[in-house]
Amino acid sequence: MRREFRRTRAEKPKDEFESKLLDLARVAHTRAGGKKMRFRAAIVTGNKLGKVGFGVATGMDVQAAVEKATRLSKKNLIEVPIIEDTIPHEVISKYGAAEILLKPQRKGRGLVAGGTVRVICTLAGVKNISSKVLGRTGNKLNNARATIIALQKLKIPSTKHQIPNKSQAPNSKFETV
Repeated sequence: MRREFRRTRAEKPKDEFESKLLDLARVAHTRAGGKKMRFRAAIVTGNKLGKVGFGVATGMDVQAAVEKATRLSKKNLIEVPIIEDTIPHEVISKYGAAEILLKPQRKGRGLVAGGTVRVICTLAGVKNISSKVLGRTGNKLNNARATIIALQKLKIPSTKHQIPNKSQAPNSKFETV
């Protein structure tokens, strides 16, 4: 009797996060023996529901750098407050020479952002936003870090004003009995 074994692939659970390669560069440093080449990868990871992360890593080959950067971006996730598909208020942030301005927009306006800011906002789940890179525009890594800092600065405004109950309010001499 012949036994047949079927190989069943273990289904890998689908990751809830989507990753995007922002920048890939060949970097080198010089030692006594010559130049040592490595690769640097910058990855943005997000779930399009308010969580986004950014990671940069170097490796001996492209695949190692991308894997490290992806792992770092998932480790450095931040929560972005999103109200009606936009951010709650205007915010400016600076990292290095890069300065980023993010403004909320009304529904239907879309993503008015370029390059790095567009990728990060898309993966964060922000659908209506206007942005402007105010500082130097050449460095993707500084622009990405400034955008992440701007998203970290966002706060959800409180709509309820705390009005104390009469029973909790301290007795004052002006209160009528």
